[in-house]
Amino acid sequence: MGFIASNLSNIYLPRAGKRGRQSSYDRTGGNDDRIYIKPGDTAAIADIKSPGLITHIWMTLQSDAPVPEANILRKVLLEFYWENQLIPSVQAPVGDFFGMGHGQSRNFVSAPLQMSPEDGKGFNCWFPMPFKERALLTVKNECDSRLILYYYVDYEEYGSNQTAKYPLGDDFLHFHALWNRQCPTQGIPDTSCGSRREWLFGGENIGGADNYVILEAEGRGHYVGCNLNIHNLNESARWDWPGEGDDMIFIDGEPWPPRLHGTGTEDYVNMAWCPRQEYNAPYHGLILGGADNWKGKITYYRYHIQDPVMFEKSIRVTIEHGHANHRSDDWSSTAYWYQTLPHKPFPDMLPVEKRLPLDEEKLLWMD
Repeated sequence: MGFIASNLSNIYLPRAGKRGRQSSYDRTGGNDDRIYIKPGDTAAIADIKSPGLITHIWMTLQSDAPVPEANILRKVLLEFYWENQLIPSVQAPVGDFFGMGHGQSRNFVSAPLQMSPEDGKGFNCWFPMPFKERALLTVKNECDSRLILYYYVDYEEYGSNQTAKYPLGDDFLHFHALWNRQCPTQGIPDTSCGSRREWLFGGENIGGADNYVILEAEGRGHYVGCNLNIHNLNESARWDWPGEGDDMIFIDGEPWPPRLHGTGTEDYVNMAWCPRQEYNAPYHGLILGGADNWKGKITYYRYHIQDPVMFEKSIRVTIEHGHANHRSDDWSSTAYWYQTLPHKPFPDMLPVEKRLPLDEEKLLWMD
């Protein structure tokens, strides 16, 4: 029998392959079911050298310091490699990869990603990750203290590299994920437009060249969504909604306006009227709603599971930071997509000090 994606309606059908797991269990038979990663070290949490499909990843982690180290979810990096490629197909801080930025965790449920109690510290990923020769998953500790990590990597193993015995066939796409940050986005002063209303709602953006970039990829594949994190850096006490940015997705080098042109930040994440109410649905949600007047930190997600965005040669997923890119806020995102290998090399990961969330009171660094 060929490959069948498992769900509640077909769970009774026979499946090819064997269930496998690589985890942090105590090899001595004791109860120290975790690994320890020294500062600066990288640990392989899974190295599977036969055809397979990763179906679920769970992990939780903490600092081993007497006083827990802050912002470890931005200091610990995940990198996943497929088919003996020398460059990773997944590159993201651990918290951002599992669905939420700002170096925070919070209980939420979506279809592909979940953070579970206590306080969102149980991380789960359900994106399927197929491979035909090898899957190598690594965790790099860029904290100042030793890292304690518990994990499961659950997968189906198919055992043979022969196409006839490999249920996924040859024409599958590999999973990718990439984190990005721009802090601050390059806007204009709120005093430069004659009125605050004009700064918030006026002006034109023809072309989308200065939009925030969620994803830029080359090859054949499909984009399956992102989480978006905004830290409102405006000091005004007046109406201060940081959205109002249209999403613009450019496929295969098409000119502006692209075939996928949206109407606003909250519209892209399938909400309405400048929301602050926290909400979790399978494919869209608002994990962190911000403070009064949309101050502070906000996290949205939109996953294109039922409506993936296909591309044959390239894709550029962008969104305005405020209407006509007027706002200068702290934006970060993790994009998820499937594509052919090899992929376009990723930009160098930002150093730790440029990945850290801004202090709510001090705003520690601004270029």
